[in-house]
Amino acid sequence: MSGGSEDYSQLSLLDLFRLEAETHAQALTAGLLALERDPTAARHLEACMRAAHSLKGAARLVDLTPAVDLAHAMEDIFVAAQDGRLVLRHGRIDLLLRGVDLLAAIARATADPGGSGEAAQAEVAALLMALNQATSSPDVPATPPAPAEAVAVAVPQAEPAAPKPPPPPRPSLPESSEAAERILRITADSLSRLLGLSGEALVEARRLRPFTDRLMRLRRLHDETARAFDTLRDMLPPEGAGEEVQLALAGARQRLMDCQEYLGQRLAELDAFDRRAVRLAHRLYDEALASRMRPFEDGVRRYARKVRDLGRELGKQVRLEILGGGTPVDRDILEHLDTPLGHLLRNAIDHGIELPAAREAAGKPAEGVIRLEARHHAGMLQIIVTDDGQGIDLERLRAAILRRGLAGAETVAQLSEAELLEFLFLPGFTMKTAVTEISGRGVGLDAVQAAAKRVRGIVRAASEAGQGARFQFELPLTLSVVRTLLVEIGGEPYALPLASIERALKLSRSSIELLEGQQHFSFGGRQIGLVGAQQLLGGTGSSMAGEEASVVIIGDQRNSYGLAVDRFLAQRELVVQPLDARLGKVTGISAAALMEDGSPVLILDVDDLLRGVEKLTATGQLGQVAATEPGSSKRRRRILVIDDSLTIRELERKLLSQHGYEVEVAVDGMDGWNAARTGHFDLIVTDIDMPRMDGIELVTLVRKDPHLREVPVMIVSYKDREEDRRRGLEAGADYYLTKGSFHDQALVQAVVDLIGEAEA
Repeated sequence: MSGGSEDYSQLSLLDLFRLEAETHAQALTAGLLALERDPTAARHLEACMRAAHSLKGAARLVDLTPAVDLAHAMEDIFVAAQDGRLVLRHGRIDLLLRGVDLLAAIARATADPGGSGEAAQAEVAALLMALNQATSSPDVPATPPAPAEAVAVAVPQAEPAAPKPPPPPRPSLPESSEAAERILRITADSLSRLLGLSGEALVEARRLRPFTDRLMRLRRLHDETARAFDTLRDMLPPEGAGEEVQLALAGARQRLMDCQEYLGQRLAELDAFDRRAVRLAHRLYDEALASRMRPFEDGVRRYARKVRDLGRELGKQVRLEILGGGTPVDRDILEHLDTPLGHLLRNAIDHGIELPAAREAAGKPAEGVIRLEARHHAGMLQIIVTDDGQGIDLERLRAAILRRGLAGAETVAQLSEAELLEFLFLPGFTMKTAVTEISGRGVGLDAVQAAAKRVRGIVRAASEAGQGARFQFELPLTLSVVRTLLVEIGGEPYALPLASIERALKLSRSSIELLEGQQHFSFGGRQIGLVGAQQLLGGTGSSMAGEEASVVIIGDQRNSYGLAVDRFLAQRELVVQPLDARLGKVTGISAAALMEDGSPVLILDVDDLLRGVEKLTATGQLGQVAATEPGSSKRRRRILVIDDSLTIRELERKLLSQHGYEVEVAVDGMDGWNAARTGHFDLIVTDIDMPRMDGIELVTLVRKDPHLREVPVMIVSYKDREEDRRRGLEAGADYYLTKGSFHDQALVQAVVDLIGEAEA
């Protein structure tokens, strides 16, 4: 590899050997799979021979004789193949792959030098005998020895003390920009925190723009003031403006011009600083995001060997092609997709790819191909699994749906291809009539869909008879940032992840029909139920102003609902901030974020909303979206919420606002006391533990103030001991509620008990 800034000074010789063995094992596996398709490919033979030779040298340096002997025997086979003395057919490839597995196992075992090496030595001896026979004999058994998941190997207990060993050769990593970087160990949590902080820095940097815009407004007002001054000066009669007045006017005019110039200069400086800060924050965020990324191929390279081995086990010829291997993918997303991608590949081999004879009879090559592709498209990550097999038999699928009683015959006959394929993702659903070790248990595609939802994505299936099947994931580029549609619900902004939205549209009142007591509308050839978002979030109901409703379609082909919101606001990329764990699960909410102006916004949990719709429908409590009547405004009761926790403060505000109350917030006791004295409120809701002034002191001051003593006060606190409750009530509070009661609407009910409904 080319020289770089690698630093291996902290690694022992055994650590270096493990690192090098892992790299060479990957190279050997890739080369052997390529040689299985083209046994005489000089490039792959040369690469495999060099990898085996380098591995032999590294093993000799750390005194691992079994690894030295194995690598030497494998090197002999590659040299013989280069000289044309033998051909690497399937049997020899099997033995060589087993050798790669055993070398990797020996390298891993060096991390635990206390184990016995007797079993390993016996296995190495058996494989060496088979490899030597493969070198000299044209007949090689096609079945390799049974693989061992873990191999115990006797390794040196300590490195030689003296003389000092020569510097070890650097591991031959793949030639790439990543290989030329220093190796640094850092935890995933640290990376997540770094990304979160860089996202906050980006948000804070963007807050300068609204401030700059307000200063521009000030500059315009200043210009208008100067023009008004000139107009006033011109209106003065010449005979009434003496010399002193003229001098005073000229001085005032000059001061105005100086202010304009100074303001313009400072505004230009602020604008330049704003651009630099945003650029720097963007660079910081992009670098932090890149640190969480890894090439797609790094996470899926091992599948090529698994596909080949499983295909051979089933008597099929299959190879895996990886496209877009360099596409950067979030490490967490790649980890979450490991199991579902394994399911899809096994299904493609077992269900899709035909036996060689059947493929040739259908005019296809005997070898089937499965393609695993990653790419970025429209701000999303797409991962696509396709095969060139027989595809999904839709008639067999219809029969399986009928056999399991999932739908009636008339309904099944009318289902479209997309609707039929959705049944594949149901739990326990399978088209196999017999259970094998590989499939038939109905476990797989439902787990694939669940895994996609866990990373805020979706998966869709498609098929073409006789040509193959296709499964496509639509995923966010990273779990730390989510692309959202901002909507207004109950006068408050909320964010809906774009990956969970099928369509956003304006729906006219005439398009809404009433079927069996529930509102529906037609879209894409199917009837979709209409539900009010405000009701799902615990509000009293939803309404639409005018003749149109803003509707977001959520769900899937089988269960879709139109979510009626007040209006659409904008699309935004938001840095996800998890809710305080002490809150537990908040209905309909998955996380929070900060918008560009620093104001908080809650991110909706679409799966939770869908469960809420089903619950309300089952209990007959689903309300209707009604049109608002003009001129029906009433005074809304006002509530002051005081809490030093941003999360708690915003949740209380949004919960009360959804129920129609007008809410103002304060960030601590002193801020709340000032707000209470300067504004008219029907209720004060306060925490106890706050900076500058605690809740008990605040309640005491409220009760002593002649203008506030009649205002009800509610304490909402984490403190749930009886002495804490008694202390709050003795200070003058009318109600004491613990924050753990958010889930059961106790807060709203307590507010209603104290001051009544939202509208007076």
